[in-house]
Amino acid sequence: MSKSESIKSDLAVIGRGMAGMASALFAANRGLSTVQVGFTGGLIFASGLLDLMGIHPIHEKRSWQDPWAGIDALIRDIPNHPYARLRKEEIRTALEEILSFLREAGLPYCREKELNSEMITPLGTVKQTYCVPKSMWNGVKAFKEKSPCLIVDFRGLNDFSACQIVATLKDRWPALRPARISFPGNDHVKEFYTGEILAQSLELSKNREKLVKAVQPHLKDAQAVGMPAVLGMNRSQDIVADLEKQLGVPVFEIPTLPVSVPGLRLNDVFSRQLAVKGVHQFSQNRVLQVSQGSGEDLMLRIGSDTKEYTIRTKGIILASGRFWGRGLYADRKQIRETIFDLPVHQPKSRKEWHRTDFLDARGHPANSAGLEIDDAFRPLNKSGRPAFHSLFAAGSILAHQDWMRMKCGSGLAIATAYGAVESFIRCTA
Repeated sequence: MSKSESIKSDLAVIGRGMAGMASALFAANRGLSTVQVGFTGGLIFASGLLDLMGIHPIHEKRSWQDPWAGIDALIRDIPNHPYARLRKEEIRTALEEILSFLREAGLPYCREKELNSEMITPLGTVKQTYCVPKSMWNGVKAFKEKSPCLIVDFRGLNDFSACQIVATLKDRWPALRPARISFPGNDHVKEFYTGEILAQSLELSKNREKLVKAVQPHLKDAQAVGMPAVLGMNRSQDIVADLEKQLGVPVFEIPTLPVSVPGLRLNDVFSRQLAVKGVHQFSQNRVLQVSQGSGEDLMLRIGSDTKEYTIRTKGIILASGRFWGRGLYADRKQIRETIFDLPVHQPKSRKEWHRTDFLDARGHPANSAGLEIDDAFRPLNKSGRPAFHSLFAAGSILAHQDWMRMKCGSGLAIATAYGAVESFIRCTA
């Protein structure tokens, strides 16, 4: 391994999921020199939808059409939930900044500003979400109107079935029909292991023309056409518009199972545009050591298999995620935070991590494990005081939330990233 290289920054962000990307963006937008460290995050597994608040209480499976009212109820019932550390105006501001960034980067989103929207999933179920990629928005409108609609899938794309979607939704959307076609130029392919190949293929106009010819015989009375979310990698809006022009009806994407093309689009947009904004990104690098530098600066030693770097920074935002992101680790006795060895809020005994019924409607106590923080988003030590003056945390690593069951993952990540960056600025002013 070559000699270590030293770098100075105002802020270091650990993590490349939604919370890490949002933290780096907010920091760069505020003129902070920013370093971002971590492995490819959960974004590539994302559906592309941005949830704000969907379900509360979990055990009642109560669904909220108004996510802002849902947040109010959540904070009343769980006053130490991360959302409770923020005013609603701050959550709105954070979302607006992210949506503006995505729009300017060529990945626009649509929403009903005060309400969640309903859209269909690849399993044929209906999901409430707050922000929907523009390439999927016609599906929201078609489901609301229940107009005649054709759902198309492709031979070989085994994790997306038009027949399953139609069969599951037949009572709620009787005018839905399925069609299966061969993907243009790929009749010989028995199985597609990733939608990325299909998305890249549709960047070519000749392949879109072939796709239109394959769909047209099935169109009949359909007033809209839904397809798996593989309609281009970098120009999805242009590709959807081209297909609509040729077919003569609205076209929309339906999220696929992970790894999803919409997730890859999000990851790509953030990676490219953060680089443009001057964020120094160390992807596929891990944190090897953290120490206190002179004064209040923190020292990060990071590295890959080929090189190490030493980062001297005024502050750190820990957005390393939970178990999947390696921010938390569970051994046979306890759940641990992996970088700073911070105390983790968790059940007293491992026996209490999970309920007897795996599908218990309340979820499991381990789902709410994570870092305790103060109102400035600083993780607390065993004495209940900030572990470091300039260490902050954001995203799913925070305690007292179950983002997956509450359907608040992206909103939680974005809002807490905003809170952490703003607190860093205040604490280091």
